[in-house]
Amino acid sequence: MTDAFTWEFIAALVSIALTRILSSLFCKENNRYSRRRIGTYVTWASMSLLLVFLSACSGLTSSNGDAPPTITSPSLTVSPQSTAISITPNTSSTDWTTYHANNQRTGYIPGTPDPHSLSKIWSIQLDGSVYAEPLVVGNRVIVATEGDSLYALDPNTGSVQWHVHVGTPVPLSSLPCGNIDPLGITGTPVYDPATGLVFAVAEISGPAHILVGLDVTTGQVKVRRLVDTDGMDPRAHQQRPALTLANGMVYFTYGGLDGDCSDYIGRVVASRTNGQGPLLVYRVPTPREGGIWATPGPSVDASGNLYVSVGNGAITDGQWDHSDSVLKLSPSLQLIDAFAPTSWGQDNANDADLGSQGPVLLPGNFIFAAGKSGNGYVLNASHLGGIGGSIDEQSVCRSFGGAATVGSTIFVPCTDGLLQIAVNASGHMHQGWQASGDIVGSPVVGGHTVYSFSQGVMHALNMNSGQVVASLHVGSANRFVTPTIYGTSIFIGTNAGITAIKIS
Repeated sequence: MTDAFTWEFIAALVSIALTRILSSLFCKENNRYSRRRIGTYVTWASMSLLLVFLSACSGLTSSNGDAPPTITSPSLTVSPQSTAISITPNTSSTDWTTYHANNQRTGYIPGTPDPHSLSKIWSIQLDGSVYAEPLVVGNRVIVATEGDSLYALDPNTGSVQWHVHVGTPVPLSSLPCGNIDPLGITGTPVYDPATGLVFAVAEISGPAHILVGLDVTTGQVKVRRLVDTDGMDPRAHQQRPALTLANGMVYFTYGGLDGDCSDYIGRVVASRTNGQGPLLVYRVPTPREGGIWATPGPSVDASGNLYVSVGNGAITDGQWDHSDSVLKLSPSLQLIDAFAPTSWGQDNANDADLGSQGPVLLPGNFIFAAGKSGNGYVLNASHLGGIGGSIDEQSVCRSFGGAATVGSTIFVPCTDGLLQIAVNASGHMHQGWQASGDIVGSPVVGGHTVYSFSQGVMHALNMNSGQVVASLHVGSANRFVTPTIYGTSIFIGTNAGITAIKIS
């Protein structure tokens, strides 16, 4: 309670006490005049108490001096409007609060039953395509759309608990290139249990990029700030990867639009979760390009260090500009270490870089990286190795999106079929089964089953053999969408909205 509320509450109690005293002094059993007077006192006291209560409640929901800064932007719509005091929900081990469920981006939930069949529970149309992976927090499915909206849905029925429209998305016709129309919220949001806020980055008409933090219970916007940094051209930059929560910060990255047009430079940005203070920024030291655009966004180790993959740069020979790389950054976004293939210059020239898949953190202090060239690399997380310094390098496949892991086994979203790779104790790869070429989507693993969504179909594969055990046609979706597992349900974003699937 605030001090004002405390004193107003005491005043109300005093008023009631005075009323009772007057009643005892002046009331007579058959004295109608006294009863009328005391009735007036009681009515006055009750109304006073009601006014005090309403005043106190309005004070509890008003903003204070620590409110985050705001920017002028298109109107914000929240429905339903709530003025209730929110209670931060406790997260459980089954909640899915970030891309692939955790900061190591494993995408693995061990307790999920293995399916005999898949069936549709519900499907709901939203105000735009869903590229982001859905989150699950408590009894809410959190979905972000290219319509610049966030929704909280009931996981059992799909009914809307709240819907927040944070701005007007950017039409493709106003951008120099690209392939999303309109362009709104593309990166997967992240939930912070310490503040009870869901964070997302939205591209809004202007254009501009804003970070918003919404109360997960009510949808009320608590953080809203501009996150275009150090002179960057908002028209040239796209925030496509998932957001990451670590070290009391929200981290997110920028790449370019599809087509590599205009003057963009890849960067990692961090904001404190309260929306206050300056933004932290790491910019790839290249004159152009070097986008950080892979779906998973930054992964984080036990020390709070971040790992990102960087796309092709404009330089094809001479001094390495940290494009076509895996970078290790400190919590304050200082460059600690880096790796690039010996072919980095040729990769840049041929658009065959590592930027298409996020780095995979493995037991034994190993990192797996792959991209467009067809080669896979195992790195030492303590010493990434600079140019050509990998522990192991093999021809594996061209990979786009986010790989899932169970221990030291990796399920890689290859363009010619999902591939199983095991990494042994010395850091060397052993390639296992490969799915058919139409199963290419970023996978997740529940129990002993790998789920991959591609070409409108959800596929369930045996983790050990790669055999397809169940499938379900859902509908069209972007190639980078990733499923979310929650109990015996799977949630998947589509071009129309979101669909819930039952595991049985």
